[in-house]
Amino acid sequence: MPRKKYNAFYAQSGGVTAVINATACGVIETARKSKNINKVYAGRNGIIGALREELIDTSKESKKDIAALKYTPSGAFGSCRYKLKSLEENKAEYERLIEVFKAHDIRYFFYNGGGDSQDTANKVSQLGEKMGYPITCIGIPKTVDNDLPITDNSPGFGSVAKYVAVSIREAAFDVRSMAESSTKVFVMEVMGRHAGWIAAAGGLACEKEGDAPHIILFPEIAFNKEKFLKKVQSTVKKHGYCAIVVSEGAAYKDGTFLADAGTVDAFGHKQLGGVAPVVANMIKEELGYKYHWAVCDYLQRAARHIASETDVEQAYAVGQAAVEFADAGKNAVMPTIVRKNTKKYSWTIGEAKLEDVANVEKMMPRKYITRNGFGITEECREYLQPLIVGESYPSYKNGLPQYVELKNELIKKKVKTKFEI
Repeated sequence: MPRKKYNAFYAQSGGVTAVINATACGVIETARKSKNINKVYAGRNGIIGALREELIDTSKESKKDIAALKYTPSGAFGSCRYKLKSLEENKAEYERLIEVFKAHDIRYFFYNGGGDSQDTANKVSQLGEKMGYPITCIGIPKTVDNDLPITDNSPGFGSVAKYVAVSIREAAFDVRSMAESSTKVFVMEVMGRHAGWIAAAGGLACEKEGDAPHIILFPEIAFNKEKFLKKVQSTVKKHGYCAIVVSEGAAYKDGTFLADAGTVDAFGHKQLGGVAPVVANMIKEELGYKYHWAVCDYLQRAARHIASETDVEQAYAVGQAAVEFADAGKNAVMPTIVRKNTKKYSWTIGEAKLEDVANVEKMMPRKYITRNGFGITEECREYLQPLIVGESYPSYKNGLPQYVELKNELIKKKVKTKFEI
């Protein structure tokens, strides 16, 4: 008698990326070959889909459409910012998860997200022991911020890094050509609340003396207004213009963000945004230079048209590995990317315990930032460079990239009670 197969639940969580769907592709394609997994149900809007019993039957999607996910940005099934509290604080949520999982024969849980999401995955992994329901839980890394610990880098980051480096290089060419009689300063704001990895990636565009960006403002380096303005002034005098990359998390010595919106998000983090105009106005008021500023915002994480091939490959690989880990009987772990100690960049898949990943942020090492605090070192460049290498273009039609839109058919609900979020 053949061994019974159980269903799997896959969900995307937190801010989406240009390659998170490549991970979904890796999970679904690998699960379709699994001897243990029957169907993969995707949560509509992340973990909320499980709580509301809104489960998408991915078996209804064609092989071609699932494969096309590898070239499609954003979260194909919808994502969310929703953090489960502890079992002691909100037992009802966990009881609801078990109720839904039991109703649909779900024994595998794959949660694709960043630090907060790995915390959720870790909590769900404890369900079997604490509440008597066997569930295999594998966290899958994803964050544009590149701040997950243990893994060498995080899927989603390489493509944002490529976008930022390309964007500051192209914008700087524009500013330089107009600087004599027009704009002398350009400020580009990028994501990064506490870790400056994305801002650092802008430094890859600076390959020789005089190249932009001339200044990078990192969350890890306390902002000194006087020192900053002096650097802007000297750069304009020397090169005729100044291009700046600033992380949204840039802050003063006392920890106050340059652009604190005064609100918090669903995870309780301070809402940031608008640091570019703050910095630009500071320059205008103190130095009088004409300026322009831009906020990369969603553009940086949605830019699948210029995704890093390395990033795409790694995103798929962690999805594939997650299913292979589950098939091997592993639980409460997350696939990691391990950089090999070879002359030419190469990598493999490793693993980390969810309890070691959850709620831990990996900051930029000080040795990756130049002594003056405004640029990246060669050691940082050696770390970052391979992550943006290669192009993996989507197909184009009528001049536009073609992205798949799944049917996302919900399965019939079996649980009579509703759950309010």
